[in-house]
This record gives sequence, structure tokens and C-alpha cells, in this order.
Amino acid sequence: MTDAHQAAPLRHGIASEEAIAIPSEIPADPIERLLMRIRLRTQLRVLWLRTMWRRESEGSVQRVVSHAQVDAVLEEWDTREAEVAFRRSYPAARAAADALMRVELAIGEDKTSRLKVLINLFELTPREVDLLEACLAASLDPGLARVFAYLQDVACRTYVTEELTAKLFEHDRHAVLDADSALRRWQLVMEETVAPGEPPAIMCDPLIRAWVLGGHHLDEALVGIARPLPLADPLSHWPIETSVARIERVFAGRGRAQITVQGTPGSGRRTLAAVIASRLGLRLLAIDSDAIDEDNWPRVFARAQRQAFLDRCALAWTGERVAHRLWPRHVSPFPLQFVVVEPGQLSPSAVDAMDEVIVTAPLTLTEREALLHNLVPGVETWAEGSAATLASRHRLSIGEIAALGRQRPSGPDDATERVRNHQRNRLGNIAQWIECPFTRDDLVLPVTLREAVEDLVFEASVRMQVWEESAARRLFSQGRGLFALLAGPPGTGKTMTAQTIAATLGLDLFRISLSEVVSKYVGETSKNLQRVFARAEEMDAVLLFDEADALFSRRTEIKDAHDRYANTDTNHLLQAVETYGGLALLATNRKSNIDPAFLRRLRYVLDFPKPEAAERSELWRRLVGELAGSEAATRLTPALHRLAESIEVTGAQIKYAVLTAVFASRRDGEPVNVSHLLRGLERELIKDGRALSERDRERLRAP
Repeated sequence: MTDAHQAAPLRHGIASEEAIAIPSEIPADPIERLLMRIRLRTQLRVLWLRTMWRRESEGSVQRVVSHAQVDAVLEEWDTREAEVAFRRSYPAARAAADALMRVELAIGEDKTSRLKVLINLFELTPREVDLLEACLAASLDPGLARVFAYLQDVACRTYVTEELTAKLFEHDRHAVLDADSALRRWQLVMEETVAPGEPPAIMCDPLIRAWVLGGHHLDEALVGIARPLPLADPLSHWPIETSVARIERVFAGRGRAQITVQGTPGSGRRTLAAVIASRLGLRLLAIDSDAIDEDNWPRVFARAQRQAFLDRCALAWTGERVAHRLWPRHVSPFPLQFVVVEPGQLSPSAVDAMDEVIVTAPLTLTEREALLHNLVPGVETWAEGSAATLASRHRLSIGEIAALGRQRPSGPDDATERVRNHQRNRLGNIAQWIECPFTRDDLVLPVTLREAVEDLVFEASVRMQVWEESAARRLFSQGRGLFALLAGPPGTGKTMTAQTIAATLGLDLFRISLSEVVSKYVGETSKNLQRVFARAEEMDAVLLFDEADALFSRRTEIKDAHDRYANTDTNHLLQAVETYGGLALLATNRKSNIDPAFLRRLRYVLDFPKPEAAERSELWRRLVGELAGSEAATRLTPALHRLAESIEVTGAQIKYAVLTAVFASRRDGEPVNVSHLLRGLERELIKDGRALSERDRERLRAP
């Protein structure tokens, strides 16, 4: 059956034109006025179509395509001029046209309705307004679906099409939804494919419909990745007033502003943005760019900007991926955008916008202590000085103090443990947390080296108070970090010393993963390191760079482009070290490979020699006592002394030799003896290409 046959019952089922009611009053409600406009437009179109269709004979309708239908197309019966002439000559049409004119005049005088605001916000053309209103009417009054099918003379076309709106609103044949259409760019309407050969159905976006009706909803494309940010009190050193004044000047010139807020997670970056937005009369909507896949980015970006215009809210883009995103050029961003990044990250370049960078500086010791008293319940009941100690030992961020307050710690020890547990996750996969079970008494070091370690620990414990003094900060504008190089052969106690230092200071130790930091691209290594330093500085962790010579290697003579790029990376690393204010330990087996410029910036260079006989004896005694028991250590004292005097090994080799001996003794089912120790020692010596002679074995086994 043809479309004409399907449409025929619709035509004959509609009441005659004399029965069409013309409204006498114009509604005050903008939505009702919109619906009245669309109904009057459809009534005029119905009257005209019925007049044309009378020219068809009843018999011709039974044909596949009637003579009259062919004539209507070829002779262009349905023209704009013919329809206008019909309206002038036909009383019912003339009355409907007069009512339509009054309604459209009332709509034109509307300046405050949401529909008018929407039109102005997205700068819609009259043709776009007509199409949008037709789609709105179809969604608000489902009964119009059957009327639209009637007007298009196709029973299944119960939806808005461009051809329908062109006829209803007397447009020319040019498409409304072209590539430059604001309706398409802002996704105010949606196109849906219906069937092959059929024009697409055009529908109003549900969020736009809800907004025009007075609702405030989050776009479905933003659900789960966007959330409004509450207000909080700003810190005194934040440049709120100057930033607000600068943005207001930009707005006065009808410009746009993009503010990059740079800082570590928890430093108050989003709170700062929310305060600035609030001072400008705007709410802030934060969007996680990491939750948006690359293919969906342009669509989500457009939806976010649309949400910002509709709800008058500034946008804050967060996440690690934001630095790699490009602002789509087909959508004009909301006048105020914030980009929240970490140190070393770049923000997307703004086009035709003021671009400003605000850095959230770490909290001072005084600010940390004050926030602990303000945000953590029960601090006033802690022992005197406990809050000050917590504030001095841990460079807490605003976010961490607020989170601690929500957890309601039972006391300072509980608070310290919660802070440390929280901060262990701050470095992510770029660092590995190392347990620190050792104390100073566990270290077996030469006297001068032990004293140097003690000096390092003391300086690390009081350095924060020193850097709070204005004179020290003035004289050392850079290089406030505490860097120490632990150099020496493998197994001489470098890592154990780092663990002891961290444990003594009550701080966590993190081994930096060089695979996550070092990059083959020029400049990326220093950026990655800068991010590590920025995060670690505010958590007051101890960083351990194993095999530091791979990262801080000596610059070479420039012979080719590769050398030039390598030296450029080294220069960037030097700058990153200059700006770091925390504690970092660099361990290396190849001190000579470290660039001299790095050595000059180190506060301590600690050389770990292989242990002497007395130190080896102490190590043998302690380790046997720990792993095999004090009785075994006492019983084997003469043999342990001979081992220390005769065989030159490192502390690590002694530790693993004793461990092998313990397992061997358990396998044999007897207490640890000299033979077990020799078995473990030989296994370690083989790793170095060494071996015990039979004469050595006999001598070491002697009672």
C-alpha cells in the first residue's frame, strides 16, 4: 500500500474546516503561547492542504499514484504564494492567520522566559527557532504526532522533519541543520534515522525540554563524571580579589577567561576555583577528564559547555588527561573555564581568551596547625603540642586535614597513622612504599659515617622550622630541599640506612620507579620528576632513588643531536631539584657517574665502604642472634670471629649467608653450625666469582 493510501483515512477522519476553533485570548504562559503558535501554524496548513486535496477525485485515490497527486507535484500546486493567497481569501484561514500574528507579536515581546533566554544564549536564527519550537511542541503535546503525519501525508511520519517545518513556517528549501547550525553544534535537537529513504526524525533534546519547563538537571552525558563543588573558606594568601578583578575586566569587554590552577592534589585547587566563581555570581561544576574516552570527548565537551550556559556555572576540568585534551573549535566555551593541573602539567591552550596561572602554595606551618584546630574535632583535648607536632612532621594539605576531620581520630597517634595511610597513596604507581622496620641500633657503620647519618636526621627533623624564618627564606630562595647521596658498593647498607632515616623521622619511605619517571622524549623526564617532587613535598615523605646514576648522570660532550637532547634533559632535572623542598636520598653504586652539578646541590654525600673486620664480626654476631637465636650466636662466637677476620664480604652477603644457614640447619634437623654457615657463605661468594679453598674450610671449621 502506498503512502497516499495510508494517509487517506487520516484526511477523511479530520473534521471539516468550518469546525476549526480559533482562540480568542493569548495565554500569559510562554509555553502555552508556543503551543498555540504551533497549533495555529498547523491549522493554517491543514486548511490549505484540504483545499488542494479537494481537487482530487474520489476514484483517483484508489490508484497507486493518482492523477491529481502527479499534477500537484508537476504543476506545483503547493507553493508559498498559493498558500498565502488562500489565507487572504478564505475566512477561516484569515481568522487563523490573524490569531497567529497576535501570538507571534506576543512571543516577540517576551524578553524573560526560559525559551527566550535559550534563544539568546545560543544565538539561534529565526529558522532555527522555528525548528526548535516545532520539536518542543511535539514533545510537550504528543497529540501533534498524528497531526504531523497528516500534514506530511505519510502515516508513519509522526515526527518533525525539515521539510515539515519549511512548509509550516514558510521557509525556503535551504537546510536548517547544516554543519554551522547552532542547533547541531549545541546538540539542542537530535536527528534519528528512521528507515531507508525516509527523512530523519528531529527531536528536542530531553535536557533542553526539561530546562525550558523550569527544571535543573545534569546532562546524562555528564552523569558520573561531573559534580557541583560546594563553597569553603579561602586561605588568606590566595589571590582571590586580584583574579576576580582581572576576570571582571575581561567580562566587561565581552571576552573569555581560562584560569589554570596549578598545585598538588588536596591543595585546595578546586576550592579556590569555586570561590572565584562564586565572587562572580557563578556556581562551579567540576568535570573529570580521565572518565571521558577520546572518541567521546567532543560530544561531552559540547554538552558540558551547554550545561554551563544553561545553569550559569563555570567549569573546572580536572584529571591527568586534561593536559592532553584540545578544546574543540566548533563550540564556543563558557566565558569562565578553570583547568586544574599538577605542577609540571600544561593546560589546553585557550583561543581568544585571557589565560592566567594561579599556583596553590603549600600551607605554612601556622596554617596547618590552625586548620587542624578548626577542622578536626577533639584536637583541643589532645596533649599540649600534639597538633603542632603533627603539623610540623607532615606537610598536610587542606584536603587531607578536612578528610582527617571527617574520620574523627581518637587522638594524635590515631591521627598520625591515618595521615600516613592516606599519604601512601598519593604517589600512585610512580613509587613503591617500603616498610621501615629498622632503628639506629640496627646500623653497623663506621663512626664517621654514623655521625654523618645522625647529622642528616637532625637537620631533617628541624629544617621546616628553619625555613619558616624570613631570613633563611630570603637567603635560600631555591635549594631548600635536603638531598643526600648514599654511595658505595652493593650490600653496604645504603637502603637499610634510608629505611632507618625514614623510621627515625616518623616518615614513609618511597622507592621511585625509574621506569615510570624516565622517558625517551625530551623534557618528559623532568616533568615526571617535577610531579613526583610536588606530590612528595606536601606529604613530607622520604624519596629513595635507587641507581640514581641512571637519572642524574654526567653530561657528555656534544657530538650529535642525541647528546644535545640528553644534556637538555639533565639541565631540566637540575631545575627540578632546585625547586624541591623535601627530603630525597640518592643511592648509587657508581658515584663517578653522577653529574658534578648534582653533587654540588647535595647537602650530604655519604660514602659506604665495605665493612672492616670488626664491623663484619658485629654483623655476623647480630644476624646469627636474630635468625638462629642468641644461644647459637654465643656458641658460634669463635667461628664467627674467624669468618669476619678471614673473609671480606658485605653486610648483605652476611645476611643472606646466615639465612641460607638457617634453612640448611632446618633441613638437616639440627642447630645451626659452622658447616651451615660455610654453605651459605660459599653460595654468596659464588655470585662474585669467588670460592673457599679446602684449606679455608678446614681452618674455619676448627674449634
